[in-house]
Amino acid sequence: MVEENRVTLRGMWSSMYSKRVELALRVKGIEYEYMEEDLMNKSMLLLRYNPVHKKVPVLVHNGKPVAESLVILEYIDETWKHNPRLLPEDPYERAKVGFWANFLHLQVFEALAVVFTSEGEVQERAIEQEEVFGVKFIDRDKYPIISSWVMSLTELPLVKEVIPPREKLAGIFRFIRDKALKSSAV
Repeated sequence: MVEENRVTLRGMWSSMYSKRVELALRVKGIEYEYMEEDLMNKSMLLLRYNPVHKKVPVLVHNGKPVAESLVILEYIDETWKHNPRLLPEDPYERAKVGFWANFLHLQVFEALAVVFTSEGEVQERAIEQEEVFGVKFIDRDKYPIISSWVMSLTELPLVKEVIPPREKLAGIFRFIRDKALKSSAV
């Protein structure tokens, strides 16, 4: 029997997609149980709940799984209609939010890809010692408004609660980088 209004978030501590959903649940004041997934040894539940991508996050509400972070945000807004809303009600404004969310994630992934897959001078040019693992995620000169917005957002207490410690992130980034460099050398 499924417990009424039971919410579980299956995620990984270093996943920005999981953190996006975790932050949304906290902003809405929704009680939930967090289940950490080991992506090197995926649980049978994760594979059952997200059989297509086999990735986190997965929100399980009353036994029903919802995958993909932006889809989960829409689900949260439609299920728990109380304020604050996570996404605008207007379809055009909601589409713009989706665009900028994807843009920011692409910036992060592009910056990390250079650091993870390069060495020497190329890597040195990609590194600036102001962010996690020395990665400059958003070019302040190229995107000053977005950069300012991201910096302001990271100063909010609720956001600070869900951001993993810098040292812990640096450790996983080093692991991923070492693995990527070893696989490219083979």
